[in-house]
Amino acid sequence: MADAGVWRRCSSCKKPIGFGAQYWVCNVSTCTRPRVGFVFCTVSCWDAHLGVVRHRESWALERRSPSQAEWEREQGASSPVPVASPAADTAASERTPRRVLPAPATRQPDPVEDDVLVVMSKLKGYVRARSGFNTSDRVAQALSEALRTLCDRAIQKARAEGRKTVLDRDFD
Repeated sequence: MADAGVWRRCSSCKKPIGFGAQYWVCNVSTCTRPRVGFVFCTVSCWDAHLGVVRHRESWALERRSPSQAEWEREQGASSPVPVASPAADTAASERTPRRVLPAPATRQPDPVEDDVLVVMSKLKGYVRARSGFNTSDRVAQALSEALRTLCDRAIQKARAEGRKTVLDRDFD
């Protein structure tokens, strides 16, 4: 390679990956073919390629690049450019591959935040049956906002307890 101490460059951000350094590859076979040979310096870079390739199910596999001596030996043998060194594959086969999933996306401002979360006909029917009163259409936004607040609190409570399911007990 032209750069001393650089084994390859990240397929996403183009940062150098040094000899003997940790890197990640996609578990999908079309991404690990010698001709394609995607390598990523971080899980975030691996995650960035998912938007382009659209795998149905994939995860990042942790690997270690070869030492400079191993790399020179492989290049001297005129073999195709491997995605991982034989030593990294041996080490990986001795232990279970680590499945790394992308971090959950942070909640972006949603244009649907103004959507009504209640069925107004049901609400109006309930109010009329209980009291005989009519219900203004403006009630929908106020009630939806109150529901959003309750749901956000319940989500935080479930997250604090380490769950990914909001339960009835999360609502105070």
